[in-house]
Amino acid sequence: MTIRKTAAEVTLPLNHILAGDCVEVMDSLPAGSIDLIFADPPYNLQLKGELHRPDMSRVDAVDDHWDQFSSFQAYDDFTRRWLKAAKRLLKPHGAIWVIGSYHNVFRLGAELQNQGFWLLNDVVWRKSNPMPNFKGKRLTNAHETLIWASRDQAAKYTFNYEALKALNEGIQMRSDWVLPICTGHERLKDENGDKAHPTQKPEALLHRILLATTNPGDVVLDPFFGTGTTGAVAKMLGRDFIGIEREVAYRRAAAERLARVRKFDASALEITGSKRSEPRVPFGQVVERGMLRPGEELVGLRGHVVKVRADGTLAGKDMTGSIHQVGAAMEGAPSCNGWTYWHFKRDGKMVPIDILRQQIRAEMEAEAARPN
Repeated sequence: MTIRKTAAEVTLPLNHILAGDCVEVMDSLPAGSIDLIFADPPYNLQLKGELHRPDMSRVDAVDDHWDQFSSFQAYDDFTRRWLKAAKRLLKPHGAIWVIGSYHNVFRLGAELQNQGFWLLNDVVWRKSNPMPNFKGKRLTNAHETLIWASRDQAAKYTFNYEALKALNEGIQMRSDWVLPICTGHERLKDENGDKAHPTQKPEALLHRILLATTNPGDVVLDPFFGTGTTGAVAKMLGRDFIGIEREVAYRRAAAERLARVRKFDASALEITGSKRSEPRVPFGQVVERGMLRPGEELVGLRGHVVKVRADGTLAGKDMTGSIHQVGAAMEGAPSCNGWTYWHFKRDGKMVPIDILRQQIRAEMEAEAARPN
């Protein structure tokens, strides 16, 4: 077990499964110590009797005692308590993911807002291989809903936009995710060959969530740890985790699973960085540092020529403005990224001015890393 001290010099039981009631255990952990929470709480399915297939074989549905609540009020009270405990643990810029079905996700969403969380997205996980509706009296329930929320509206939450875009072959990631349910070799079985957990989540789902909203070294808490999917993916991706689970059988299955997981090597953990997280560099700084001189010509992608002015603006035919404004006007477009649109000539070659911005950023990073 790895122990890390927080600013308050309180230890965190990193990469460990904690036994007990989720609220009681969360209340024992230091406030403001968690970067991200992934919560897969009981769904309160309210099943009445057994469910059978057309051949009369019994469906292994979720009928465990931990999913039993006496009323909606009892479920809401439980939700209120664990979300309050969860919010206390999040760092100021932390975030939470909760997942549910139509039975409970609307109640979860309402309580998240009641407690001041700021909703960022709801994600529809569309199952590519859902369980059929055997009775034929309703639509096949082919999706679950995830809610992603920051600790509050002012939180500067982590979102690795470029990494998700790269994961999606260069296309912006949407809020509907088509992924299979957990089956085959990934599905954990008990000593009798039955499912070790009825609602084990697929690693692909957690991979996407942790890739998108955490960074290596972040601490991820799962208060309903089950058989440890969150911990397994966190370990592979170089994140630290804390799991809370009250059921002995689930803890045992999760511990055995985690022992088999190998962390990816350091180079594999690198992801495509977000340009929005990089330091802002005004074009005027390029000019004042002499990297481009007033009067020097820039050429656009379609051959438009402008001149650099001393105040960092550009002068084109019949107009002046920022590198973005002039580029947009030249193209007749609503917007333009001037850093990649404009080029300057060096050694007979046309070079994008973004090269100069990256040079300044590299100097800023080197300066920040220098010991005081």
